[in-house]
Amino acid sequence: MTPDSLSPSPLDSGRQLYASLSRRRLLWISAMVVVLLVSLLIDLATGQALYPPQAILAALWDSQAPLAVKVIFWEIRLPAALTALVVGASLSMAGAQMQTVLNNPLASPFTLGLSAAASFGAALGLILGVSLHPAAAVAFAIPLNAFAMSMAAAWFIYYLSKQRGITTQMIVLLGTTLVFTFNALLEALQYIAPDQALSAVVFWTMGSLARADWLKLGIMSTVLLVVWPIFARRAWALTALRLGESRATSLGVNVGRLRLQSILLSSLLASVCVSFVGTIGFVGLVGPHIARMLVGDDQRFLLPASAFCGALMLSLASVLSKSVLPGQTLPIGIVTSLVGVPLFFILILKTRSR
Repeated sequence: MTPDSLSPSPLDSGRQLYASLSRRRLLWISAMVVVLLVSLLIDLATGQALYPPQAILAALWDSQAPLAVKVIFWEIRLPAALTALVVGASLSMAGAQMQTVLNNPLASPFTLGLSAAASFGAALGLILGVSLHPAAAVAFAIPLNAFAMSMAAAWFIYYLSKQRGITTQMIVLLGTTLVFTFNALLEALQYIAPDQALSAVVFWTMGSLARADWLKLGIMSTVLLVVWPIFARRAWALTALRLGESRATSLGVNVGRLRLQSILLSSLLASVCVSFVGTIGFVGLVGPHIARMLVGDDQRFLLPASAFCGALMLSLASVLSKSVLPGQTLPIGIVTSLVGVPLFFILILKTRSR
């Protein structure tokens, strides 16, 4: 036997390299899950009253725990903490798919105008009393208004994207135009709004987990659990799209249909969340970038990494919102913006230095 016959072939070396890369990616995802569980525990313990870990576990599992503590955890803190995870995962996953199919690092539910449209829809109900809901759904008047307006913006983008000559760059520019349009309409409504309605609109547009409850959490979780497997089944096609439209088409991917379906599903994810918790920016923009830096563009790893990264970002933001001012909870949208701006700035500089 010659020494050359004992050395690994290029195919074997490639397989070993891929296996090593996959293990590293899985390690990153596993680490995010562990940190996410720790953050969830801290979120449950943080509030106007601080509780040790044993009190949290007792409230969650021990039937003999004090009734007051059980009510605080089951009716207030646990729905809000889990809502932070679901909303963060949904927004980040939606942002990751929008960035993939539009091939634009600035694409997200926030930059495409969906959040601004939802804010305008909510303001229509809070200020003018305009309602798009049936009489039986009066308790969900504002969320339904926000959801309907956000999906209307998504369908408008979908309609124009089917027109001949419309490129992905034009779609992003169109979304930016929608942001300015809906913000201008919102400011016009705020100008004529009475003080009480104005304060309600301002609070809604800041984004807050205070409105979370088990029913809203169930609706958002159901949408996430339905959309996630659809994206997972298209992981190969979405990964091929990162190689370029011509390369993906040569591999048998229907790029037009994949792009439009992904935009609509991402819009559904973002619209449901924004309609319940208000405007939360930068999670859908920064989360996918961090996940892509850790695990790359392979959608089999990028999809869960984006979800866990977004959930972790919003969970940590929830902890921070309750820790900055003693006895008060800042709107979580303010926290994500204040933290997201410098973080995104750092990501831009790091990408530029490569």
